[in-house]
Amino acid sequence: MIYLLRHGETIWNTLGRFQGQKDSPLTERGIEQAEQMAKLLRKEIAGSEQSFQLHLSPLGRTQQTAARIGRLLPLAARPEPRLMEVTTGSWDGMTKFEIDNEFPGMLDGSDAFDWYFKSPDGESFDDACARAKDWISGIRGPTVAISHGLFGRLVRGVYSAFQNGKCWNCPFPKTDSIAFAIVNSVW
Repeated sequence: MIYLLRHGETIWNTLGRFQGQKDSPLTERGIEQAEQMAKLLRKEIAGSEQSFQLHLSPLGRTQQTAARIGRLLPLAARPEPRLMEVTTGSWDGMTKFEIDNEFPGMLDGSDAFDWYFKSPDGESFDDACARAKDWISGIRGPTVAISHGLFGRLVRGVYSAFQNGKCWNCPFPKTDSIAFAIVNSVW
């Protein structure tokens, strides 16, 4: 079983900045979201906490989320670089408006998700999916993972064997604006 969580809301989320592998601290709402995730997760895994591994992206927003969750549910954390957000290279930290102004035409014909992979120096869709597949293949028991919005969709898409682009249509369950997805598998 994998519990896949997204970090809480950040300041850059509220400003429409794509963080990629740069960082921005959690907002007050993001802190509340992390605390709510901790309550939900504690209820979900009550009695079996000791059997769970905690993997988390080494980026600050996931570390901050994990610290809040750890107050209610102490799990030994293991930083996992493969869970980092997709990078758009030099576009990390920019808004779509800024990208469109500095790189005219590069976003033409983009949809809500594929624009992330149009950066001239960013991570490719195939490379990001390979990273997700590599992480999934190494899971050896019940796991809680704290990652990111876009990369979380890729993990779920790869896990479900969706073809290119289909993972964008994966519904991302929300509980009080908290992204909380559960993926089941047999161990």
